[in-house]
Amino acid sequence: MAVRDNTPMTVFARHWLTPARLMWASVVVALITIALKTLAWWFTGSVGLLSDAMESVVNLAGATFGLAMVTVAARPADEDHPYGHHKAEYFSSGFEGVLIIVAALGILWASVDRLWHPQPLEQLSWGLALSVASSALNGLLAWVMLRAAREHRSMALEGDARHLFTDVWTSVGVVVGLVLVWLTGWLWLDPV
Repeated sequence: MAVRDNTPMTVFARHWLTPARLMWASVVVALITIALKTLAWWFTGSVGLLSDAMESVVNLAGATFGLAMVTVAARPADEDHPYGHHKAEYFSSGFEGVLIIVAALGILWASVDRLWHPQPLEQLSWGLALSVASSALNGLLAWVMLRAAREHRSMALEGDARHLFTDVWTSVGVVVGLVLVWLTGWLWLDPV
């Protein structure tokens, strides 16, 4: 039989950082990042930041669905489900994967027009700062969720954490593109 790790952080994670609480945190963080990324887009007019904000809406949908699934998974066994409801979390993980594909297609669609018709970008420093702040928030939550997913053996937490890490990496790509636009003046880099 495996021995449980009872270090203070692990005990804290096991008892306070429950799947339901973390999925609620994911919903709240998604709302905050939608606001930050939309504001970044509004300041700059960058299609890269707009697509990043659209991806955060997908994060909100995934987190909301994940919250519903961990709530179902927490129900005790009953007549119809004698082994419990924990398999409901697998639906959340699959849903997150589908959402990532949908977001990628939406980002591609938003970028094509701007690639052919580049526009000047405004207030890039504000847009970059807001994008970096929202990415840091997503990255921190993803890291906490991934650790808790291992502790709780939660597919929903793991799926949402990996989705958030994907969002962080796409945001890094957007930021790198905008920094290159800022340094070179090559507007075609924004939608790329």
